[in-house]
Amino acid sequence: MKAWRGIATRYDKSPDSYLAGLHLRASMIWLKDLTRATH
Repeated sequence: MKAWRGIATRYDKSPDSYLAGLHLRASMIWLKDLTRATH
């Protein structure tokens, strides 16, 4: 999450946008792990 801290501090003005950013980051981590597991 450290790499995303700059993005989070700029766009977390509302709880909804913070949660959306969290979901985006979680899905990126999940996709990375998924592609690693299939190879």
